[in-house]
Amino acid sequence: MTAKTQSALRHQGFTLIELLVAITIMATMAVLGWRGMDSMLRVQAQTSQYSDELLTLQAGLTQWRLDLDKVVQIQGVTSLNWDGRVLRMSRQAPTVGDGVVVVAWMQRADAGGQWLRWQSPPAHTAQAWRQAWSQSQAWAQSPDPQLRQHEVFVIALNDWQITFFRGNSWTNALSDDGSLASGTQTVPDGIRLVLSLPNEQSILGGKLTMDWVRPNLGGDRP
Repeated sequence: MTAKTQSALRHQGFTLIELLVAITIMATMAVLGWRGMDSMLRVQAQTSQYSDELLTLQAGLTQWRLDLDKVVQIQGVTSLNWDGRVLRMSRQAPTVGDGVVVVAWMQRADAGGQWLRWQSPPAHTAQAWRQAWSQSQAWAQSPDPQLRQHEVFVIALNDWQITFFRGNSWTNALSDDGSLASGTQTVPDGIRLVLSLPNEQSILGGKLTMDWVRPNLGGDRP
């Protein structure tokens, strides 16, 4: 074996220093790659959570508008009542010809500040409606497990406010419109809903305002 061949054999492979440098580079690349993957997964999770919360909020606001659109005005039936805590209303049942249902919206502290919607079974008689209206009040004050079966969690809130549009101006929803003495309120021309969303519990945060306008506004006027 010649000296040239022996020298070539000695230089085959890597030295210990070369191996250590290569391992260090590979480890650094692995860490950087993991951090990049972790960041992508975090962004994906936040995007998914944001989408879920936004869809839930949109569904709740759509239901809010639909409930107000379907409020009925029948003699002897309270159409709408707001006591500063809960908004109760009588509306057409979701199924055509299935009578009237009582719907209530409120924020409940013992439910984690959740904005809740409650709906009674359909009422076909005045007596059944009075019972449903009484149940909606009981649910707002001290609900039992049976009444809670009819509630739906919408979204967590810090606070919510309602303002009525009456007499061509926005007014306090609790101001006297001539019907509060009887415990009822006429359906206003518009209702402004302001939701305060918690930043610490939800990706969605800040205040959201939505105005509802009575569908037949102007139709019953000369």
